[in-house]
Amino acid sequence: MENTKCTRIMKFDESKTKKRKRGIVYLSSIPKYMNIAKIRELFTIYGEVGRIYFQLAENGLEQDGKTKKRKKIHTKFFTEGWVEFESKKVAKYIASTLNNTQISTRKRSKFYDVIWNIKYLPRFKWIHLSERLAYEQAVRKQRLQTEIAQAKREVNFFAHNVDKSRKLHQVQQNGNSSFIPPVIKQRDTDAEIKSRKEIELITDRTGFLKSLFG
Repeated sequence: MENTKCTRIMKFDESKTKKRKRGIVYLSSIPKYMNIAKIRELFTIYGEVGRIYFQLAENGLEQDGKTKKRKKIHTKFFTEGWVEFESKKVAKYIASTLNNTQISTRKRSKFYDVIWNIKYLPRFKWIHLSERLAYEQAVRKQRLQTEIAQAKREVNFFAHNVDKSRKLHQVQQNGNSSFIPPVIKQRDTDAEIKSRKEIELITDRTGFLKSLFG
């Protein structure tokens, strides 16, 4: 078990209280090789630990294996975490005592040079975390569906152009002149519009004079 910098370990006795209020602390960074089991082991010496959730990093799976003969071990990496304590007092104490301290004072420990980043979350319930995770999952799902739909449109557009190009190539090879290239309508220039209006005005005047004088 890792030693902590804290010299005085405060073990709370909650047996006298009627109803305990849970408390949640937030870990803004999770060191490499730290996992839920290790966190529970480190925090249980202060009080009863409830639920724990670690956010897995994107592509947060690394394969460790120096030789081909050795079995590859998968190491997970996490970005942040939440730890629930059965006592709010314990959660507050841990946040105020361990924050910005060494995780371990043992020089051979993997966490010797790592500092705790712990914050107590007042009025924060586990249901709030569940709602946030559900929302983020829905957003990721919607974004994935949008990306898939966009990819399908691009594939269909590419396939359509390839088919058109193939047909045009066949027509050119067969010497068939029935293929008529599409005519692209362009906007008239200002000079063309002005000239057309002048011609229309002259035509209207000529027609008017003819109607008067026969």
